[in-house]
Amino acid sequence: MLAIFVSACVALYETIVRFIHPQHLTHLWVLAAAGLIGFAGNELAARFRLRAGRRLGSAALVADGKHAQIDGFVSLGVVAGAAVVALGFQIGDPLVGLAITLVILKITWDSWRTVRGHPC
Repeated sequence: MLAIFVSACVALYETIVRFIHPQHLTHLWVLAAAGLIGFAGNELAARFRLRAGRRLGSAALVADGKHAQIDGFVSLGVVAGAAVVALGFQIGDPLVGLAITLVILKITWDSWRTVRGHPC
């Protein structure tokens, strides 16, 4: 859980830096491809974990599968960010970074509640 929170802090820092010092992104097709690959990998992992978790009756494995699905949607956010920037809206990069940061913070909160014994 601490590692997830640290990831959110790093993402927030990088987002703030991008708002203050915008960068011109190049090779957007590589960024979009990486996002698509990330989505596909996370979706496969999620399906495997969800199926196994349900078969075994493992709430932890089901939760891990749902987490992988969320990670896949974050990867799609990267694709969306690349598309927005490709359309000429450079502000899309830090805005997507902010959205990703919020998703990571939500995952952190849900993990904390699960560890504390409160359902999400």
